[in-house]
Amino acid sequence: MGRVALLLVLYLAASAAAAAEEQQQPALPSSTGAAASGGASGTGVSSNSVLVALLDSHYTELAELVEKALLLQALEDAVGRGNVTIFAPRNEALERDLDPEFRRFLLEPCNLKSLQSLLLFHVLPSRVHSLPAAVASYSHRTLSGERLELATAEDGAMRVGGTAVVTRPDAVVRPDGVIHGIERLLVPRSVQEDFNRRRSLAAISAVLPTGAPEVDPRTHRLKKPAPPVPLGAPPVLPVWDAMAPGPAIAPAPAPGPGSGKHHFDGHSQVKDFIQTLLLYGGYNELADILVNLTSLATEMGRLVSEGYVLTVLAPNDEAMARLTTDQLSEPGSPENILYYHMIPEYQTEESMYNAVRRFGKVRYDTLRLPHKVTAREADGSVKFGHGEGSAYLFDPDIYTDGRISVQGIDAVLFPPQEEGASPAAAPARKAPAVAGTTAKPKLRRGKLLEGACQFMAVFGRRSQFASCQ
Repeated sequence: MGRVALLLVLYLAASAAAAAEEQQQPALPSSTGAAASGGASGTGVSSNSVLVALLDSHYTELAELVEKALLLQALEDAVGRGNVTIFAPRNEALERDLDPEFRRFLLEPCNLKSLQSLLLFHVLPSRVHSLPAAVASYSHRTLSGERLELATAEDGAMRVGGTAVVTRPDAVVRPDGVIHGIERLLVPRSVQEDFNRRRSLAAISAVLPTGAPEVDPRTHRLKKPAPPVPLGAPPVLPVWDAMAPGPAIAPAPAPGPGSGKHHFDGHSQVKDFIQTLLLYGGYNELADILVNLTSLATEMGRLVSEGYVLTVLAPNDEAMARLTTDQLSEPGSPENILYYHMIPEYQTEESMYNAVRRFGKVRYDTLRLPHKVTAREADGSVKFGHGEGSAYLFDPDIYTDGRISVQGIDAVLFPPQEEGASPAAAPARKAPAVAGTTAKPKLRRGKLLEGACQFMAVFGRRSQFASCQ
Protein backbone atom coordinates (compact mmCIF):
# COMPACT_ATOMS: atom_id res chain seq x y z
CA MET A 1 0.00 0.00 0.00
CA GLY A 2 2.86 2.39 0.77
CA ARG A 3 4.52 1.55 -2.53
CA VAL A 4 1.31 2.41 -4.42
CA ALA A 5 1.03 5.74 -2.59
CA LEU A 6 4.64 6.57 -3.45
CA LEU A 7 4.05 5.83 -7.15
CA LEU A 8 0.92 7.99 -7.09
CA VAL A 9 2.85 10.93 -5.57
CA LEU A 10 5.64 10.60 -8.19
CA TYR A 11 3.07 10.50 -11.03
CA LEU A 12 1.33 13.64 -9.75
CA ALA A 13 4.69 15.46 -9.41
CA ALA A 14 5.70 14.54 -12.96
CA SER A 15 2.34 15.70 -14.32
CA ALA A 16 2.65 19.04 -12.52
CA ALA A 17 6.19 19.58 -13.88
CA ALA A 18 5.07 18.81 -17.43
CA ALA A 19 2.17 21.21 -17.11
CA ALA A 20 4.48 23.98 -15.81
CA GLU A 21 6.92 23.43 -18.67
CA GLU A 22 4.11 23.55 -21.21
CA GLN A 23 2.91 26.86 -19.76
CA GLN A 24 6.40 28.39 -19.97
CA GLN A 25 6.77 27.62 -23.71
CA PRO A 26 4.68 30.16 -25.75
CA ALA A 27 2.46 28.74 -28.44
CA LEU A 28 3.78 29.60 -31.94
CA PRO A 29 1.03 30.99 -34.21
CA SER A 30 0.51 29.24 -37.50
CA SER A 31 1.80 30.82 -40.68
CA THR A 32 -1.69 31.33 -42.01
CA GLY A 33 -2.83 32.90 -38.80
CA ALA A 34 0.17 35.22 -38.77
CA ALA A 35 -0.54 36.17 -42.35
CA ALA A 36 -4.14 36.92 -41.55
CA SER A 37 -3.23 39.07 -38.58
CA GLY A 38 -0.49 40.87 -40.49
CA GLY A 39 1.69 40.96 -37.39
CA ALA A 40 -0.58 43.49 -35.79
CA SER A 41 -2.06 41.14 -33.20
CA GLY A 42 -0.34 38.62 -31.01
CA THR A 43 -3.32 36.30 -30.68
CA GLY A 44 -3.88 35.60 -34.39
CA VAL A 45 -6.92 33.97 -35.90
CA SER A 46 -7.92 30.38 -36.34
CA SER A 47 -6.60 28.48 -39.33
CA ASN A 48 -10.21 27.71 -40.17
CA SER A 49 -11.16 31.40 -40.28
CA VAL A 50 -12.86 32.99 -43.26
CA LEU A 51 -10.00 35.50 -43.48
CA VAL A 52 -7.45 32.72 -43.99
CA ALA A 53 -9.77 31.23 -46.59
CA LEU A 54 -9.91 34.58 -48.39
CA LEU A 55 -6.10 34.77 -48.54
CA ASP A 56 -5.89 31.20 -49.85
CA SER A 57 -8.86 31.38 -52.22
CA HIS A 58 -9.12 32.19 -55.92
CA TYR A 59 -9.86 35.85 -55.14
CA THR A 60 -6.20 36.82 -54.90
CA GLU A 61 -6.64 40.31 -56.35
CA LEU A 62 -9.08 41.25 -53.58
CA ALA A 63 -6.75 39.76 -50.96
CA GLU A 64 -3.86 41.88 -52.28
CA LEU A 65 -5.98 45.02 -52.10
CA VAL A 66 -6.91 44.17 -48.52
CA GLU A 67 -3.24 43.89 -47.60
CA LYS A 68 -2.37 47.15 -49.39
CA ALA A 69 -5.21 48.93 -47.60
CA LEU A 70 -3.92 47.71 -44.19
CA LEU A 71 -7.32 46.20 -43.34
CA LEU A 72 -6.28 42.80 -41.99
CA GLN A 73 -6.45 43.91 -38.38
CA ALA A 74 -9.83 45.60 -38.86
CA LEU A 75 -11.28 42.46 -40.48
CA GLU A 76 -9.80 40.31 -37.73
CA ASP A 77 -11.53 42.46 -35.12
CA ALA A 78 -14.80 42.16 -37.05
CA VAL A 79 -14.46 38.36 -37.16
CA GLY A 80 -13.75 38.34 -33.44
CA ARG A 81 -17.05 40.09 -32.77
CA GLY A 82 -19.16 37.72 -34.89
CA ASN A 83 -19.76 36.23 -38.31
CA VAL A 84 -19.07 38.21 -41.50
CA THR A 85 -20.12 37.97 -45.13
CA ILE A 86 -17.62 38.95 -47.85
CA PHE A 87 -18.67 39.69 -51.43
CA ALA A 88 -15.49 38.97 -53.41
CA PRO A 89 -15.15 40.19 -57.04
CA ARG A 90 -13.46 37.78 -59.43
CA ASN A 91 -9.86 38.48 -60.42
CA GLU A 92 -10.78 39.43 -64.00
CA ALA A 93 -13.03 42.20 -62.70
CA LEU A 94 -10.07 43.78 -60.88
CA GLU A 95 -7.43 43.11 -63.54
CA ARG A 96 -9.01 43.82 -66.94
CA ASP A 97 -12.52 45.16 -66.38
CA LEU A 98 -11.57 47.91 -63.92
CA ASP A 99 -10.96 51.37 -65.34
CA PRO A 100 -7.17 51.98 -65.27
CA GLU A 101 -7.66 55.57 -64.17
CA PHE A 102 -9.90 54.47 -61.30
CA ARG A 103 -7.43 51.75 -60.29
CA ARG A 104 -4.62 54.33 -60.30
CA PHE A 105 -6.77 56.54 -58.11
CA LEU A 106 -7.32 53.74 -55.57
CA LEU A 107 -3.63 52.79 -55.35
CA GLU A 108 -2.36 56.32 -54.76
CA PRO A 109 -1.14 56.69 -51.15
CA CYS A 110 -3.16 59.88 -50.64
CA ASN A 111 -6.39 57.96 -51.40
CA LEU A 112 -5.95 55.24 -48.77
CA LYS A 113 -9.21 56.18 -47.04
CA SER A 114 -11.13 55.77 -50.30
CA LEU A 115 -9.60 52.32 -50.87
CA GLN A 116 -10.46 51.25 -47.33
CA SER A 117 -14.05 52.48 -47.68
CA LEU A 118 -14.41 50.60 -50.99
CA LEU A 119 -13.14 47.30 -49.55
CA LEU A 120 -15.15 47.53 -46.32
CA PHE A 121 -18.22 48.15 -48.49
CA HIS A 122 -17.88 44.48 -49.56
CA VAL A 123 -18.09 43.13 -45.98
CA LEU A 124 -21.28 42.67 -43.91
CA PRO A 125 -20.99 42.16 -40.12
CA SER A 126 -23.31 39.13 -40.23
CA ARG A 127 -23.76 35.85 -42.06
CA VAL A 128 -25.97 36.07 -45.18
CA HIS A 129 -26.45 32.95 -47.31
CA SER A 130 -29.42 33.81 -49.51
CA LEU A 131 -32.62 35.79 -49.34
CA PRO A 132 -35.95 34.12 -48.70
CA ALA A 133 -38.20 33.84 -51.74
CA ALA A 134 -40.78 36.10 -50.11
CA VAL A 135 -38.24 38.93 -49.65
CA ALA A 136 -37.61 40.90 -52.86
CA SER A 137 -34.89 43.20 -51.52
CA TYR A 138 -33.12 43.91 -48.31
CA SER A 139 -30.70 46.67 -47.22
CA HIS A 140 -27.84 45.89 -44.87
CA ARG A 141 -25.21 48.13 -43.27
CA THR A 142 -21.63 47.32 -44.24
CA LEU A 143 -18.40 47.79 -42.29
CA SER A 144 -17.83 51.07 -44.15
CA GLY A 145 -20.99 52.53 -42.63
CA GLU A 146 -22.92 52.69 -45.91
CA ARG A 147 -25.88 50.48 -46.68
CA LEU A 148 -25.70 47.76 -49.34
CA GLU A 149 -28.84 46.59 -51.11
CA LEU A 150 -29.39 42.86 -51.60
CA ALA A 151 -32.13 41.77 -54.01
CA THR A 152 -33.44 38.59 -55.63
CA ALA A 153 -33.80 38.63 -59.43
CA GLU A 154 -36.56 36.93 -61.39
CA ASP A 155 -34.31 33.98 -62.19
CA GLY A 156 -33.65 33.48 -58.49
CA ALA A 157 -30.09 34.86 -58.54
CA MET A 158 -29.07 37.29 -55.85
CA ARG A 159 -27.96 40.77 -56.88
CA VAL A 160 -25.73 43.00 -54.78
CA GLY A 161 -25.76 46.79 -55.02
CA GLY A 162 -28.27 46.66 -57.86
CA THR A 163 -25.62 45.82 -60.50
CA ALA A 164 -23.42 42.91 -59.44
CA VAL A 165 -24.73 39.35 -59.72
CA VAL A 166 -23.64 36.70 -57.24
CA THR A 167 -22.07 34.19 -59.62
CA ARG A 168 -20.74 31.79 -56.97
CA PRO A 169 -22.97 31.79 -53.88
CA ASP A 170 -21.41 30.23 -50.78
CA ALA A 171 -18.07 29.90 -52.53
CA VAL A 172 -16.33 29.59 -49.15
CA VAL A 173 -18.12 28.66 -45.94
CA ARG A 174 -16.38 28.79 -42.57
CA PRO A 175 -17.62 28.80 -38.99
CA ASP A 176 -17.03 32.55 -38.65
CA GLY A 177 -18.20 33.71 -42.08
CA VAL A 178 -19.05 33.09 -45.71
CA ILE A 179 -17.64 34.35 -49.03
CA HIS A 180 -19.83 34.93 -52.11
CA GLY A 181 -18.27 35.38 -55.55
CA ILE A 182 -19.61 38.37 -57.52
CA GLU A 183 -18.99 39.43 -61.11
CA ARG A 184 -17.81 43.01 -60.58
CA LEU A 185 -16.46 45.46 -58.06
CA LEU A 186 -18.90 47.36 -55.84
CA VAL A 187 -18.22 51.10 -55.72
CA PRO A 188 -19.91 53.06 -52.94
CA ARG A 189 -21.28 56.51 -53.65
CA SER A 190 -18.73 58.26 -51.42
CA VAL A 191 -15.76 56.74 -53.27
CA GLN A 192 -17.30 57.52 -56.66
CA GLU A 193 -17.82 61.14 -55.60
CA ASP A 194 -14.21 61.40 -54.40
CA PHE A 195 -12.98 60.03 -57.72
CA ASN A 196 -15.19 62.37 -59.77
CA ARG A 197 -14.09 65.34 -57.68
CA ARG A 198 -10.40 64.47 -58.09
CA ARG A 199 -10.79 63.93 -61.85
CA SER A 200 -12.67 67.21 -62.26
CA LEU A 201 -10.02 69.13 -60.35
CA ALA A 202 -7.29 67.54 -62.47
CA ALA A 203 -9.16 68.46 -65.67
CA ILE A 204 -9.79 72.11 -64.79
CA SER A 205 -6.58 72.76 -62.89
CA ALA A 206 -4.63 75.63 -64.38
CA VAL A 207 -1.41 77.42 -63.61
CA LEU A 208 -1.84 80.71 -61.87
CA PRO A 209 -1.16 83.57 -64.29
CA THR A 210 2.26 85.07 -63.78
CA GLY A 211 3.92 87.92 -65.60
CA ALA A 212 6.73 87.45 -68.06
CA PRO A 213 10.21 87.42 -66.51
CA GLU A 214 11.74 90.88 -66.32
CA VAL A 215 15.26 91.14 -67.68
CA ASP A 216 17.68 93.87 -66.65
CA PRO A 217 18.92 95.38 -69.95
CA ARG A 218 22.28 96.31 -68.41
CA THR A 219 23.26 92.92 -67.00
CA HIS A 220 20.98 90.63 -69.06
CA ARG A 221 19.93 88.91 -65.85
CA LEU A 222 16.49 88.28 -64.43
CA LYS A 223 15.42 90.99 -61.99
CA LYS A 224 13.72 88.35 -59.83
CA PRO A 225 15.02 84.79 -59.44
CA ALA A 226 13.00 82.38 -61.53
CA PRO A 227 11.67 79.10 -60.10
CA PRO A 228 13.72 75.99 -60.89
CA VAL A 229 13.16 74.73 -64.42
CA PRO A 230 12.24 71.03 -64.77
CA LEU A 231 14.62 68.79 -66.64
CA GLY A 232 14.07 69.15 -70.39
CA ALA A 233 11.89 72.28 -70.14
CA PRO A 234 12.95 75.43 -72.02
CA PRO A 235 14.78 78.05 -69.97
CA VAL A 236 12.91 81.03 -68.52
CA LEU A 237 15.21 83.66 -70.00
CA PRO A 238 14.64 84.37 -73.74
CA VAL A 239 17.47 83.19 -75.93
CA TRP A 240 18.23 86.71 -77.19
CA ASP A 241 18.83 87.93 -73.64
CA ALA A 242 21.04 84.94 -72.92
CA MET A 243 23.26 85.70 -75.92
CA ALA A 244 26.42 87.75 -75.84
CA PRO A 245 25.83 91.52 -76.25
CA GLY A 246 27.78 91.57 -79.49
CA PRO A 247 31.35 91.84 -80.74
CA ALA A 248 31.29 95.65 -80.68
CA ILE A 249 30.30 95.74 -76.99
CA ALA A 250 31.89 92.74 -75.31
CA PRO A 251 33.20 89.50 -76.82
CA ALA A 252 32.62 87.57 -73.59
CA PRO A 253 29.34 85.65 -73.35
CA ALA A 254 26.66 87.21 -71.21
CA PRO A 255 25.29 85.26 -68.23
CA GLY A 256 22.55 82.76 -68.99
CA PRO A 257 19.35 82.08 -67.07
CA GLY A 258 21.38 81.80 -63.87
CA SER A 259 20.19 78.36 -62.82
CA GLY A 260 23.76 77.15 -62.42
CA LYS A 261 22.69 73.60 -63.34
CA HIS A 262 23.72 72.54 -66.83
CA HIS A 263 21.57 69.60 -67.90
CA PHE A 264 23.38 69.22 -71.24
CA ASP A 265 27.01 69.23 -72.30
CA GLY A 266 26.61 71.83 -75.02
CA HIS A 267 30.31 72.26 -75.74
CA SER A 268 30.72 68.58 -76.57
CA GLN A 269 27.65 68.69 -78.80
CA VAL A 270 28.96 71.73 -80.70
CA LYS A 271 32.32 70.02 -81.09
CA ASP A 272 30.59 66.93 -82.45
CA PHE A 273 28.55 68.83 -85.03
CA ILE A 274 31.64 70.78 -86.24
CA GLN A 275 33.52 67.50 -86.66
CA THR A 276 30.50 66.14 -88.51
CA LEU A 277 30.68 69.12 -90.91
CA LEU A 278 34.34 68.39 -91.61
CA LEU A 279 33.76 64.67 -92.14
CA TYR A 280 30.66 65.31 -94.26
CA GLY A 281 32.69 67.42 -96.70
CA GLY A 282 31.88 70.68 -98.45
CA TYR A 283 31.44 72.78 -95.28
CA ASN A 284 35.05 73.53 -94.33
CA GLU A 285 34.64 77.31 -94.64
CA LEU A 286 31.78 77.42 -92.14
CA ALA A 287 33.66 75.18 -89.72
CA ASP A 288 36.74 77.40 -90.02
CA ILE A 289 34.70 80.53 -89.22
CA LEU A 290 33.10 78.89 -86.20
CA VAL A 291 36.38 77.66 -84.77
CA ASN A 292 38.97 80.30 -85.68
CA LEU A 293 37.38 83.61 -86.64
CA THR A 294 34.58 84.00 -84.09
CA SER A 295 33.57 82.93 -80.59
CA LEU A 296 30.23 81.62 -81.83
CA ALA A 297 31.11 77.99 -81.14
CA THR A 298 31.71 78.81 -77.47
CA GLU A 299 28.49 80.76 -77.25
CA MET A 300 26.49 78.02 -78.97
CA GLY A 301 27.87 75.48 -76.51
CA ARG A 302 26.87 77.69 -73.58
CA LEU A 303 23.34 78.18 -74.91
CA VAL A 304 22.85 74.44 -75.42
CA SER A 305 24.19 73.77 -71.93
CA GLU A 306 21.57 76.16 -70.54
CA GLY A 307 18.79 74.20 -72.25
CA TYR A 308 18.28 76.08 -75.52
CA VAL A 309 17.94 74.35 -78.90
CA LEU A 310 19.33 75.57 -82.22
CA THR A 311 18.88 74.87 -85.92
CA VAL A 312 21.83 75.93 -88.07
CA LEU A 313 21.32 76.68 -91.77
CA ALA A 314 24.83 75.90 -92.97
CA PRO A 315 25.97 77.42 -96.31
CA ASN A 316 28.32 75.12 -98.21
CA ASP A 317 31.79 76.06 -99.42
CA GLU A 318 30.58 77.22 -102.85
CA ALA A 319 28.13 79.62 -101.22
CA MET A 320 30.77 80.97 -98.81
CA ALA A 321 33.19 81.50 -101.74
CA ARG A 322 30.70 83.91 -103.35
CA LEU A 323 30.94 86.33 -100.41
CA THR A 324 32.72 89.54 -101.36
CA THR A 325 35.39 91.35 -99.40
CA ASP A 326 33.03 94.24 -98.69
CA GLN A 327 30.52 91.86 -97.09
CA LEU A 328 33.16 90.46 -94.73
CA SER A 329 35.22 93.60 -94.03
CA GLU A 330 32.78 95.38 -91.70
CA PRO A 331 33.33 94.78 -87.96
CA GLY A 332 31.26 91.88 -86.74
CA SER A 333 30.00 90.92 -90.19
CA PRO A 334 30.88 87.17 -89.87
CA GLU A 335 28.95 87.02 -86.59
CA ASN A 336 25.98 88.90 -88.04
CA ILE A 337 25.91 86.64 -91.09
CA LEU A 338 25.99 83.45 -89.03
CA TYR A 339 23.48 84.77 -86.48
CA TYR A 340 21.00 85.13 -89.34
CA HIS A 341 21.53 81.44 -90.15
CA MET A 342 20.67 80.20 -86.61
CA ILE A 343 17.06 79.49 -85.66
CA PRO A 344 16.28 79.15 -81.92
CA GLU A 345 14.10 76.10 -82.59
CA TYR A 346 14.79 72.45 -83.24
CA GLN A 347 13.76 71.76 -86.83
CA THR A 348 14.53 68.89 -89.13
CA GLU A 349 14.13 68.65 -92.88
CA GLU A 350 10.89 66.73 -92.44
CA SER A 351 9.36 69.18 -89.94
CA MET A 352 10.23 72.23 -92.06
CA TYR A 353 8.98 70.64 -95.27
CA ASN A 354 5.71 69.61 -93.63
CA ALA A 355 5.28 73.15 -92.29
CA VAL A 356 5.80 74.85 -95.66
CA ARG A 357 3.57 72.30 -97.41
CA ARG A 358 0.77 73.02 -94.95
CA PHE A 359 1.08 76.78 -94.49
CA GLY A 360 2.77 77.80 -97.74
CA LYS A 361 5.14 80.26 -96.05
CA VAL A 362 6.74 80.06 -92.62
CA ARG A 363 8.77 82.80 -90.93
CA TYR A 364 11.37 81.55 -88.45
CA ASP A 365 13.00 83.70 -85.80
CA THR A 366 16.78 84.02 -85.98
CA LEU A 367 19.42 84.92 -83.43
CA ARG A 368 19.88 88.17 -85.35
CA LEU A 369 16.96 89.92 -83.72
CA PRO A 370 14.56 91.17 -85.09
CA HIS A 371 15.24 89.69 -88.52
CA LYS A 372 13.35 86.56 -89.57
CA VAL A 373 14.07 84.07 -92.32
CA THR A 374 11.22 83.03 -94.62
CA ALA A 375 10.80 79.45 -95.78
CA ARG A 376 8.69 78.28 -98.73
CA GLU A 377 8.07 75.05 -100.58
CA ALA A 378 9.77 74.84 -103.98
CA ASP A 379 10.50 71.87 -106.22
CA GLY A 380 9.87 69.33 -103.48
CA SER A 381 12.29 71.02 -101.10
CA VAL A 382 12.45 74.00 -98.73
CA LYS A 383 13.50 77.38 -100.09
CA PHE A 384 14.75 80.11 -97.73
CA GLY A 385 14.67 83.82 -98.56
CA HIS A 386 13.26 85.21 -101.77
CA GLY A 387 14.49 86.52 -105.07
CA GLU A 388 18.12 86.20 -106.06
CA GLY A 389 19.21 85.89 -102.42
CA SER A 390 17.29 82.67 -101.84
CA ALA A 391 18.80 79.33 -100.84
CA TYR A 392 17.59 75.77 -101.15
CA LEU A 393 17.83 73.05 -98.53
CA PHE A 394 20.66 71.17 -100.21
CA ASP A 395 21.95 68.64 -97.63
CA PRO A 396 19.21 67.73 -95.14
CA ASP A 397 19.87 66.59 -91.59
CA ILE A 398 23.66 66.71 -91.62
CA TYR A 399 23.61 66.60 -87.81
CA THR A 400 20.61 66.01 -85.52
CA ASP A 401 21.04 65.12 -81.85
CA GLY A 402 17.86 66.53 -80.31
CA ARG A 403 19.50 69.81 -79.29
CA ILE A 404 21.36 70.98 -82.42
CA SER A 405 20.14 70.47 -85.98
CA VAL A 406 22.33 71.32 -88.98
CA GLN A 407 20.74 71.71 -92.43
CA GLY A 408 22.96 72.40 -95.44
CA ILE A 409 21.93 75.16 -97.89
CA ASP A 410 23.42 76.26 -101.21
CA ALA A 411 23.61 80.05 -100.67
CA VAL A 412 24.31 82.64 -98.00
CA LEU A 413 21.21 84.38 -96.67
CA PHE A 414 20.89 88.10 -95.90
CA PRO A 415 18.01 90.04 -94.35
CA PRO A 416 15.70 91.56 -97.02
CA GLN A 417 16.89 95.18 -96.53
CA GLU A 418 20.52 94.13 -96.91
CA GLU A 419 20.29 91.98 -100.02
CA GLY A 420 21.20 94.81 -102.47
CA ALA A 421 23.13 96.97 -100.05
CA SER A 422 26.72 97.85 -101.02
CA PRO A 423 29.04 100.84 -100.50
CA ALA A 424 28.45 101.96 -104.10
CA ALA A 425 24.71 101.93 -103.65
CA ALA A 426 24.83 104.26 -100.64
CA PRO A 427 23.00 107.56 -101.22
CA ALA A 428 25.30 110.49 -102.09
CA ARG A 429 25.42 113.46 -99.78
CA LYS A 430 24.03 116.78 -100.91
CA ALA A 431 26.54 119.32 -102.21
CA PRO A 432 26.88 122.33 -99.93
CA ALA A 433 25.43 125.59 -101.23
CA VAL A 434 27.87 128.27 -102.47
CA ALA A 435 28.09 131.31 -100.24
CA GLY A 436 26.07 134.29 -101.46
CA THR A 437 23.65 132.27 -103.49
CA THR A 438 20.27 130.86 -102.66
CA ALA A 439 19.10 127.62 -104.06
CA LYS A 440 15.67 127.89 -105.61
CA PRO A 441 13.57 124.89 -104.84
CA LYS A 442 12.11 123.13 -107.79
CA LEU A 443 8.33 123.58 -107.99
CA ARG A 444 6.42 120.34 -107.98
CA ARG A 445 2.78 120.25 -108.85
CA GLY A 446 0.48 117.36 -108.52
CA LYS A 447 -1.24 115.71 -111.45
CA LEU A 448 -4.64 116.98 -110.33
CA LEU A 449 -3.48 120.64 -110.20
CA GLU A 450 -1.77 120.33 -113.57
CA GLY A 451 -4.94 118.93 -115.15
CA ALA A 452 -7.01 121.77 -113.65
CA CYS A 453 -4.69 124.41 -115.13
CA GLN A 454 -4.89 122.81 -118.57
CA PHE A 455 -8.68 122.77 -118.29
CA MET A 456 -8.74 126.52 -117.41
CA ALA A 457 -6.45 127.31 -120.35
CA VAL A 458 -9.13 126.02 -122.70
CA PHE A 459 -11.51 128.69 -121.46
CA GLY A 460 -8.87 131.43 -121.32
CA ARG A 461 -9.02 131.78 -117.53
CA ARG A 462 -5.69 130.25 -116.64
CA SER A 463 -4.12 133.66 -115.90
CA GLN A 464 -6.66 134.29 -113.16
CA PHE A 465 -5.17 131.53 -110.93
CA ALA A 466 -1.83 132.27 -109.23
CA SER A 467 -1.07 128.58 -108.85
CA CYS A 468 -1.03 128.15 -112.63
CA GLN A 469 1.62 130.88 -113.23
